[in-house]
Amino acid sequence: MDFGSFETLAIETSGGVATVTVNRPEALNALSGKVVEELARVCEVLNQLGGTGTKPATGTGSAGDDGAWPVRGVILTGAGGKAFVAGADIREMTSMNAEQAEFYARSMHAVTLALEAVPVPVIACVDGFALGGGCELALAADFIYASERAQFGQPEVNLGLVPGFGGSVRLQRRVGLGMARELIYTARRIDAHEAHRLGLVNRVFPTREELLAAAAATIREIATKAPTAVALSKRSINQATGRPTAEGLDIEARTFRAAFGTQDMKEGTAAFVEKRTANFPGR
Repeated sequence: MDFGSFETLAIETSGGVATVTVNRPEALNALSGKVVEELARVCEVLNQLGGTGTKPATGTGSAGDDGAWPVRGVILTGAGGKAFVAGADIREMTSMNAEQAEFYARSMHAVTLALEAVPVPVIACVDGFALGGGCELALAADFIYASERAQFGQPEVNLGLVPGFGGSVRLQRRVGLGMARELIYTARRIDAHEAHRLGLVNRVFPTREELLAAAAATIREIATKAPTAVALSKRSINQATGRPTAEGLDIEARTFRAAFGTQDMKEGTAAFVEKRTANFPGR
């Protein structure tokens, strides 16, 4: 698929894996307005996977060829080895007035919502600093893998600010309300192993190379499954998050029904009965 060209991002695709790298190592990959704009463009392209944007259940094309699912997962990372994303671009922020700051925050909110809506798994691979906006960007991924030198935190109160890119909403969903309050109020940094203990990080790896290889392997594993089912599962989880149990179950039931309208479901159940490997058509 054609992502176009970018000033602040590097994009590589290989074997169904798209690696999106924030590429401002001289600024520790800080989220400048340009980075936010370009991340929005990438998400717009990724949300066309499945043939119908965010409605994968009726997509066209084949998962096995270069049709509707040329990408089966996304790795989101940062360049340079010191930071995933060190945070918002503070130098840019010092010249903003309150209205411009709100626009900046809402622009990043749109990016994180679009990232959550991408119909394939997104894995944030954190090597180095993921602070403030960097932690918030990682929180918008489906899950987070980290190297042993990763550090996480919401240091906004050190600057007289509050989390502006989703930290006050998404962090509590990962680590619980009390711990989110503590991390935000104290601006404390935590290392990869503490982040893993708290449930912020799924897995920790000794090196960046092992981190990226493991994320790619996870995406390849997921790529053996029905792409419409994975996309619908992601959509169901996103829509049910934070809702009362009865509302969440209603969303699940409607998504379960939608899966019955896919060719992937017909192929998957037939393959199970016939004791053979499924060849999912991706629609």
